[in-house]
Amino acid sequence: MTPTTEKLEALCKEHPKFLAKGGLCVALVITETARTRGLPLDAEDLRTDEGGQVAGLGLAAVQKILEAHGITKILAKEGGRTSRGSLGLMEAYVAVLNQLHQIKALNLEEAIGWWVQKVHTHFASEGPKFHFDVGRSLRANIEDLLAQAAEIQAAGGGTHYVGAMLQHLVGAKLDLVLGQGKIQHHGFSVADESTARSGDYQVEGVAIHVTTHPSEALARKCGDNLKAGLKPLIVTLGEAVRPAEYILKSFDLKDRVDVLDAAQFLTANVYERSFFKAAECKVTLAALLERYNAIVDACETDPSLRIKLTS
Repeated sequence: MTPTTEKLEALCKEHPKFLAKGGLCVALVITETARTRGLPLDAEDLRTDEGGQVAGLGLAAVQKILEAHGITKILAKEGGRTSRGSLGLMEAYVAVLNQLHQIKALNLEEAIGWWVQKVHTHFASEGPKFHFDVGRSLRANIEDLLAQAAEIQAAGGGTHYVGAMLQHLVGAKLDLVLGQGKIQHHGFSVADESTARSGDYQVEGVAIHVTTHPSEALARKCGDNLKAGLKPLIVTLGEAVRPAEYILKSFDLKDRVDVLDAAQFLTANVYERSFFKAAECKVTLAALLERYNAIVDACETDPSLRIKLTS
């Protein structure tokens, strides 16, 4: 740990609000201000004319910094401008920057990188949220969850949120259709391609493989399923259906393995379980997501995979 990061760690321990949305906005903007204006900074010069807010703090300023580091997701709609306590956080941070500058131990590039990483961590820890939008199709509501998982995955440093969400959504659907206890659930990291299991799930004579990226290894697994007398079924993202079929064709398996679009697979089930009563779809989908959360609690160690249901 360098003197800069050591001081930043200590700052966040003393002022935990730096790791909330508003605090991160303050830290990013003040660090950028130090880079452009130079040091030392005068905290009084960083107040607005009215004295009630941090000068330069706002959505545009924060997003410009984040976009320069490859982050397009909005951190805070007001850019931390309306967060209570922003002035106090600004003053505490300016004091730390000035102190490090005085002893010639400040690395501003390192500081901005450290804060950007905290933004990544913040996004990854938020978890997806679900609000049923009656103005959108059922499929669009489901795809919004997968899109959120993709954003979290991009910010989370490699964790495969989309694949994990997809696997457990399919598992939740199967539990609701078959009844709990009829299938075995596994953590996402326990991939079926590298184990002796026939698939992510086996229902009677069907081996179900859930994947975001169909591969030759999966095609070989499907071939093994067929040799064992099982019917392989691949459930994947809509954009991966054609690539999956192409890979299967190269193994002469295209007409022997079913490949389904996951969003359609889930959407059809919600309609069927709602008896095609549009008013019941929200309740049915909520039940699916509640079962999903229960599976995540039982099989995963990362709580950010849970879906927060909002009214």
